[in-house]
Amino acid sequence: MNGLTELNLSLLEGDYSELYDLLNVSDYVKNQTFVLDRGTVTCEGAGWSRMVDTGVCAFYVLVFLLAIPGNCIVGLVISSGKRPLLPFELFLIHLAAADGLLALTLPFWAAAAVMGWVFGDSMCKLVSLVQEATFYSSILFLACISADRYQVIVHAVEARNERRQGRCWAACAAVWALGGALSLPTLFNNSFQPHGSERAVCTEYYDPGSAEWWRLATRVLRHFLGFLLPLAFMLACYGLTVAHLLHTKGSQKQRATRMIAAVLAAFLVCWAPYHLSLMADTLLRAGLVPYQCAARTSVYVALFSSQCVGLLHCCVNPFLYAFVGQKFRRNLRRLLERWRVLERARPPQSGQPASQSSENTSTFL
Repeated sequence: MNGLTELNLSLLEGDYSELYDLLNVSDYVKNQTFVLDRGTVTCEGAGWSRMVDTGVCAFYVLVFLLAIPGNCIVGLVISSGKRPLLPFELFLIHLAAADGLLALTLPFWAAAAVMGWVFGDSMCKLVSLVQEATFYSSILFLACISADRYQVIVHAVEARNERRQGRCWAACAAVWALGGALSLPTLFNNSFQPHGSERAVCTEYYDPGSAEWWRLATRVLRHFLGFLLPLAFMLACYGLTVAHLLHTKGSQKQRATRMIAAVLAAFLVCWAPYHLSLMADTLLRAGLVPYQCAARTSVYVALFSSQCVGLLHCCVNPFLYAFVGQKFRRNLRRLLERWRVLERARPPQSGQPASQSSENTSTFL
């Protein structure tokens, strides 16, 4: 390195235009011209107020209080039956487990919103790892459910086939393994106190020499495996399923169509804004979009806000896949009657048989 001529000023913070002017006129360095790279100037923060921090904390706590009971009820009701689980039910239990684990990380982020990260470096890595793994696993289980509904409704595949059930268990194991593998980059997350900040944060902290490469690689994985590919797969499966239902006679056709529309709408409303914001951030960091502080701040605010909306998805899933279903409501009532929370329903009168529905669709409708 040749003195000040090779000094990497991009690692410094603040506006050093006065320093550049001083160096240009100083006799200390002759025949050298220093030009300020505006892209290396640190932008000011978003300027969150204490009120905003308190609101974020309350939101995380609310999602936690809604997601944990909802997903626990789903698991209890589905697993309370005496018969072996159908593939759809197996995927639904694992989806509830993934959403529940994701919700368990929210109290840590709620505390960090008002106090900063006070749980240490090890907990920073662990909480980030669990959140990222369950994020991927939840979306992949949604794709598995769409594939199961397509096979059962369109191709009338026997749900109780033992070989098919074995493949579904293998698929669940593969989803968890893939989710864990995709979350490994969060091991680079560290707890540290940024310059000029009063509170510690838990976020990604890459080596400066490979920061952009690692960030770009993990972003590409998130874009494709965490949103685009699952969305394309679900659109294909549910599109073919709806097309089949539109040509099929039956009283449950309209309800099935509405359910599929609700599933896709919930997925898009919750996760599309976040991933669009993440793509904008990736383009900004990759230099494909001009770097400006106003744009950087806008993308940061959009990322944070849309991530909060995405977290609502772990509350919505129990209602979409379970509470709307007739069979789930019947099983929930039976479970409450068994626990003596509700009075046992009277048996149907003679000549009025109990309502039954096809096994292929009752777990979905």
